[in-house]
Parts: sequence; structure tokens; C-alpha cells
Amino acid sequence: MTCIIVDDEPLARQGMEMSIANISSLQLLGSFSNALAANDFIRKERVDLMFLDINMPELSGLDFLKSLRDAPMVIFTTAYPQYALESYELDAIDYLVKPIRIERFLKAVNKAENHLKLLQQDNNNQVENIAEDFVFIKADRKYFKIYFKEILYIEGLKDYVIIYTADNKIITSMNVKTIGAQLPETIFARVSKSYIVNIMHITSFDNELIYIQNNEIPLGQGFKDDFLKQYIERKIVKR
Repeated sequence: MTCIIVDDEPLARQGMEMSIANISSLQLLGSFSNALAANDFIRKERVDLMFLDINMPELSGLDFLKSLRDAPMVIFTTAYPQYALESYELDAIDYLVKPIRIERFLKAVNKAENHLKLLQQDNNNQVENIAEDFVFIKADRKYFKIYFKEILYIEGLKDYVIIYTADNKIITSMNVKTIGAQLPETIFARVSKSYIVNIMHITSFDNELIYIQNNEIPLGQGFKDDFLKQYIERKIVKR
């Protein structure tokens, strides 16, 4: 499991590096003193897990995580216990308060490893046999055949997604990134952290919302430019 450290305190980074070195399943790819440097690295390299401090100059760990489109798993490492609730609202794997005991560190790493295994199982098992115009989705111990043209949009809820059609909705254990990577980009567009839409069903849109039938889907600021450039601009009738 690849990982990085993001902490502005040199001694804290050194201590974390020593702890990571004792866990054979962890591969440390980098250690960073600020979120901006870590952000550049994450954009180029595949990172499974990030040990992230909260109270840092320029950009806090919480704000950094909020800014990431496809964030790795995160274990917060901080001297401030009062941020624990907010960290879990951001789907953090765990929250470690400094000084970090080795048994507590190991417990957090084990949680991350178990979570990664579940995600990998979802990648392998939940989406089956994608054909030219349909896909099989596993839900409620059955595989449902869903035609791409019938999907209106997909909503992500933590490690689950809801697939909406005109007549039904199917809930399956999977994240938005996983299902989005396995759907044809010519038809489906990810428009926010939690939503994928079928562009064939878009009724209208503005700077904040996409309308599909009677549904309002938020258009995320970080996704707007790609959405407009890839799917919309060439279709606009100009004067």
C-alpha cells in the first residue's frame, strides 16, 4: 500500500517515517512539509494512503482534503482532538492524536488496508461484463442488466452509488470513481464529486445546476470546465 506524509513539523515527519518503516505492507513514496507540494505529487503519482496533519500554514489538512477531486484514503495525524468529528465527515479512515502510540498507528493502518481490499473487490466484482450498450451491476445478491441509454444519472454516497433510471434506482457497494472509470466517456460525464450524468438526458443547465427531467444535479466548480469543454461547447448553436 503506497503512502505519503504531509506535516509541517520535521520531527513529526521523522517519527512517522520510522513508524511506516516498521510496517512491511506500507511503501512510503514521499514526505512533504505542506499541502501544496503534496498536491503536485498526488496529481502525478498513484497514492493509496495519506498521513495528513491538520494545522499547517497556507492550507490546513481539512481544507486540502476538501479540495481534492479524487483523494486517496486519509489518516489524520494531529495534536488537536477537536477536529475529529469534521474529519470523519470527510470520510477519513482514522484520526490519530499526537504523540501517536505504535499500537494505535498499527490499528489505523489495518483499517486502511481492509478498506482498500473492499474497494479492490468492488472494482473486480461489482461491475460485470460491460458490453457495447449495457452493463451488469451487482445489487441485492443479483446482477441487474442496465442499458446505458436508460441511466439518467448516478449519485455517490460514501462507498455506495445509486443508479437512477426513469423507472427504478439500484444501490450497489461501489464508489463514484470506480463506476465512472468503467462507463463510456462519450455518454457519461462526472459533474461533481458525487454525481455522474448521462449527457443524452440533460434537459438544461446553468452555472450551478444540471437539470435531468425533474432532478437538479449540482455542477461542481472543479468539474465545470472539463464538462463544458468536452461535452457542451461543440454542441452549442452560435450566432
